[in-house]
Amino acid sequence: MNDIELNILLPAFIAGLLVLSTHILLGMKVLERGVIFADLAVAQIAGLGVVIAGLLDLTDKPLLVQLIAAVSALCGAGLLAWIERRVPEVKEACIGLTFVLAASGGILLMSRDVHAGEHLKDLLVGQILWVSVEQLIVTAVLSAVLLALWHWTKLKSSNLGFYGLFALAVTASVQLVGIYLVFASLIVPALATYRVKQRRIAIAFAIGIAGYAVGLLLSALFDLPSGATVVWAMAAVGVIVVWLLSARKMS
Repeated sequence: MNDIELNILLPAFIAGLLVLSTHILLGMKVLERGVIFADLAVAQIAGLGVVIAGLLDLTDKPLLVQLIAAVSALCGAGLLAWIERRVPEVKEACIGLTFVLAASGGILLMSRDVHAGEHLKDLLVGQILWVSVEQLIVTAVLSAVLLALWHWTKLKSSNLGFYGLFALAVTASVQLVGIYLVFASLIVPALATYRVKQRRIAIAFAIGIAGYAVGLLLSALFDLPSGATVVWAMAAVGVIVVWLLSARKMS
């Protein structure tokens, strides 16, 4: 593997680590609360904010784009918190519908854009190989703040607080790795370890880290789309870990 590939893969791998730093804990909480579609819904709403920023010709102002995406995601978080509080018995159906509406809204907004297909692909699978140093620094600072709020405040214990933290974390990660990888980073490690009693967080991080490492290497070696490859690699690692844990219990 040449130096050029390493120079591209290393920032992408760091981006994956930053996403995992917040999404492992968030994913476990999502499973605990039974709101699996919440991550897709919030990610899609954040993406809708990015689309709106693009239509307003603000793509050359990344901080403003980030602000619009964050406001969109926070509005979505408020809606999901209201849904969970008011109609808990059908919350998954309502959250799923919210995702579909946000996705359809994005398609409608991009319908007159000749580059809509390219923009939609970037939103879904991301451009993890082309993350900039500035994006990594901003995401690292935001991740540190969110982790501090997660561990040292009671925000995660309330509906609105949890969804607010969730929205801010997802806003940054969608623009780094795309909606599909956001969902995989949240759900695969948490789902693969939901029966683990000891060292669950460590095992979940190992699954996520291995998924990003293997996926990025395979995408470089075989010239595959990086985001989709990482999703499949992480899922494969998760299945292997579940099998190993099951075999260990039976022995």
